[in-house]
Amino acid sequence: MLARSLTVGVLVFGLARLATAAPGDLPTLQALEKEARARVAATARVSLAASVAWPQEPARRLHGPDVPNVVRAMGSVPEAVGPMADMVRAVLFEGSVATSTRAAMGLRVAQLVRSPYVAAHMVRVIAASPDQQAWRPFFRDNQAAGLTPRQRQAIAYAESLTRDIHGVTDEQFAQVRAHFTDNEVVELTIVTAFFNHLVRFAEATRLPVEPWAFEPPSTPLPFVVDIKAAPRVGLISDAEIAATTAAAAAATDAAAQKGGLGLGMANSMRAMFRAPALATPWRALGTALREHEQVGRDVKLQVSLAVSTMNGCRYCVRHQVLGLRRIGVDPARLVALQKDDAALTPRERRAVLFARQVTEAPTSVTDADWTALTTEFGPRGAIEVLLQTCTFAFMNRFTDGLMLPSEDEAIKVYQETYGSAKGPLSK
Repeated sequence: MLARSLTVGVLVFGLARLATAAPGDLPTLQALEKEARARVAATARVSLAASVAWPQEPARRLHGPDVPNVVRAMGSVPEAVGPMADMVRAVLFEGSVATSTRAAMGLRVAQLVRSPYVAAHMVRVIAASPDQQAWRPFFRDNQAAGLTPRQRQAIAYAESLTRDIHGVTDEQFAQVRAHFTDNEVVELTIVTAFFNHLVRFAEATRLPVEPWAFEPPSTPLPFVVDIKAAPRVGLISDAEIAATTAAAAAATDAAAQKGGLGLGMANSMRAMFRAPALATPWRALGTALREHEQVGRDVKLQVSLAVSTMNGCRYCVRHQVLGLRRIGVDPARLVALQKDDAALTPRERRAVLFARQVTEAPTSVTDADWTALTTEFGPRGAIEVLLQTCTFAFMNRFTDGLMLPSEDEAIKVYQETYGSAKGPLSK
């Protein structure tokens, strides 16, 4: 089978951060395939919806014979089913960077975090791609001679950003920009960030791998191929104009801003809409989760603060501090949390400890860990806590990976809370 033709090993170089695979310990695709086949009969830690109401057919089928489990797992949060399906589809089949390159980036993230679920699906996409012959030597023997400069830079970028949100050096970023427009750099960052989201969600919930993930697609996939003569600057598109116009309108709408940080259009969104095909479903997913949330903002903001502090994300830590202050959290309590978790409520502590575990080592989550989270928050609430954690695996990499500047208001509130030389980022 085509999918099996890519089941070959590869080594990577560089120091691992947190619980990503170290050099020489990166699992081979053979090992991941074995784990994936064993997961076909696994029992998910979440309820998988027997049927999913697709708002649009067949666009959200994601090019498989059945609804994938990553979407079925959202059944307890039905408002997010469509946006999640749209996001997965957009990450692979929208934009201008070649689909096979993005799938290869996802496969490398899956190797680093050891996610057999994501690995099986990305192998399937690559094996069906027009340029799968170029990828086979790379994943078999770590031979990149057959790859284009764009392909090599994209893989290295995904690897560096997965290992450490600050892992892309200025020199490496300059090399990436030599081969990609600004719009495409944003696209690469969203792709890497979302796969870091996806592997954590898939492994924390122990998603069973669909049997069809090991078979070639029955119909051609809508591959995006690299433009042979790309312009040196990205040309603003109709989609970009439409997306930013809608976002700008929402930024001045009081109802749309309810529950937000009061910053209008944040710099993260200003950057993300350089890749509107990917930014639009990501924004829709976040909006759906926020508008229908059952877990309180106090808990969710503590989760995102803990994840962002753990990753050392300057931009996101400031935003979470701003959010906590906006809902009335005493600055003294935030200062106390620098020392330990004693100032957290038992409910907040349960969510934060789980979030840290998923951030550092998603494959370490056990049935007992998930049961404890579900006991505290219920089935839907547990999914919300996990998705909040995964969201900041994404956002930390996007905002600090691109070194986005913090908004003046976020900086002001942060300094008022901790003092200019203090706070979670000064450790």
